[in-house]
Amino acid sequence: MSAIQATDETFDPFVLIHQSVTARLQTVEAELETAEAKSRDLESTLEQIRDQAEESRVVEKHLLNNLKQFSPAEVQETFSNIRETQLNVERAQSEYEALASRRAELKDQGQFLRSAGQILADLQRMYGENGGRPTAAEGDKQFRDASRQVFQIIEEERMRIARDMHDGPAQSMANLVLQAEILPMTLDDLGLVPTLRKFIKEYGDRYGLATRFNVVGQERRLPGNTEGVLFRIIQEALTNVHKHARAKMAEVTINFQPSRVSVVIKDDGQGFDVARTEANLHKNKNLGLLSMRERAELEKGTLEIRSQPGRGTEVKVEVPLNKR
Repeated sequence: MSAIQATDETFDPFVLIHQSVTARLQTVEAELETAEAKSRDLESTLEQIRDQAEESRVVEKHLLNNLKQFSPAEVQETFSNIRETQLNVERAQSEYEALASRRAELKDQGQFLRSAGQILADLQRMYGENGGRPTAAEGDKQFRDASRQVFQIIEEERMRIARDMHDGPAQSMANLVLQAEILPMTLDDLGLVPTLRKFIKEYGDRYGLATRFNVVGQERRLPGNTEGVLFRIIQEALTNVHKHARAKMAEVTINFQPSRVSVVIKDDGQGFDVARTEANLHKNKNLGLLSMRERAELEKGTLEIRSQPGRGTEVKVEVPLNKR
């Protein structure tokens, strides 16, 4: 995936998004290379340990058939060594299987990111053919317009990949949640609230944060893409909490109303200057904040961020259910 270049005189609305995708792909490929190297080493180690376990079984059989020839201390030591070998096999096997799952995740993330990069390259080419790059003064509006188009198309690509995984020979991968790439299958099957309840609990366990999930109003399934959009926004907000907030607690509240649904994500972290950050979105490459706003606008909704340095952050998104 080739890099897209920008100059100081012009602002290409696709550059920052493409750079983010490219950087993520490089990270994924490097991690995959490391995981594959570890797997090769572990496979060799596992083979040696299995040989030791086989020898232990021979020793165990001999011991059981000739117990009178050994002292109690020798029997105890032998069985202790056999048990340790068995535990080593189990640990190595578990680690190998975890690495195999991680490698599969990384390979699929790489596939998705390459697809996203191609989409961005195609969009940039079409954009250039229809009028060229905007000046820096025009950059903010063009950046948002381009981002909205990119996010919408990439969301469709995510769903295509998810369907291919479910229907094709890689069906066993369908249960792996790619945290930033593919929507959980439970979202379609069970709906937003059960999926969020599971996701938020696992998020808290993984990162050692206290979490709370509140449901206000009558829980129900939401129309169209609304559930996917809200899940993405919550996911991105919690990712920001983990990466940037230095928080000890995160709370998510979803409020079902007759004509709209709202979600509030709060944390007790270090906070930030919202006005300053949003004024420099295209300069500081904070695509996380941008993506949340663009996703809300795709559903004709609104997103508000309240934060101050040292006083935590609150993200509120509200989406109408009747969008006519």
